[in-house]
Amino acid sequence: MIDLHCHILPGIDDGAKTIEDSLDMARMAVKQGITHILCTPHHNNGRYDNPAGQVITHVAALQKELDLRSIPLTLFEGQEVRISGDLLEQIQKESILFTDLDNRYILIEFPTNDIPAYTEHLFYDLLKAGHTPVIVHPERNSKFIQDPNRLLPFLEMGVLTQLTAPSYVGVFGKQIERTAKQMVSHNMVYMMASDAHNIEKRGFFMKKAYDAIAKDMGAEHVLAMQQMARDILNGDDVRIPEYKEIKMKRFGFL
Repeated sequence: MIDLHCHILPGIDDGAKTIEDSLDMARMAVKQGITHILCTPHHNNGRYDNPAGQVITHVAALQKELDLRSIPLTLFEGQEVRISGDLLEQIQKESILFTDLDNRYILIEFPTNDIPAYTEHLFYDLLKAGHTPVIVHPERNSKFIQDPNRLLPFLEMGVLTQLTAPSYVGVFGKQIERTAKQMVSHNMVYMMASDAHNIEKRGFFMKKAYDAIAKDMGAEHVLAMQQMARDILNGDDVRIPEYKEIKMKRFGFL
């Protein structure tokens, strides 16, 4: 199992605090069947800055500790990049890490309560430059919760989406769980990752979420999500499912 979004690196953002925290997270990941993790510390979100070179160094150091303890987990370098108007300039300065070595897919985080007005223009420029944005945890953004169909213009552009596993099983509350399930059932989120921060409340939950999706949508749906995760990590072409608009009920309630 591949986890494309995880805050396992110690002491550089709001994830693992110490190397022992990281090792505990690694052991938990292995127990869930996770074999590969893309390490994605927050970058450029106003609180944390983790440019490419520093992340590469931290990943190498943690991988060494895992290997010394024979913890069977392979780490890769990445970032959870906060959307910003100067993102293309950051890419040109080589401070940005993608999910893959060909710089094809980039994990992009929106502010919790906003979809910036420049988003569509920025995504157009990224796609034109050969970089495909992957919107992380849209089910936790208040604007998408109010109206999940706000994702549709981005999906039509060819932008990808990543669901957070805990969202689907109610860890973040009923409202986010409901939104996550609506997005999955309408093929508006294409892949899943943990966004794990620790072993307590912000754990992995990937096996539990995949089991729930298999029950709700069938095993083929899970296989398709897992395949896209592999393709994103490898920088390969992806197979995009046919997404559908969510029909709004009277008075705007979903």
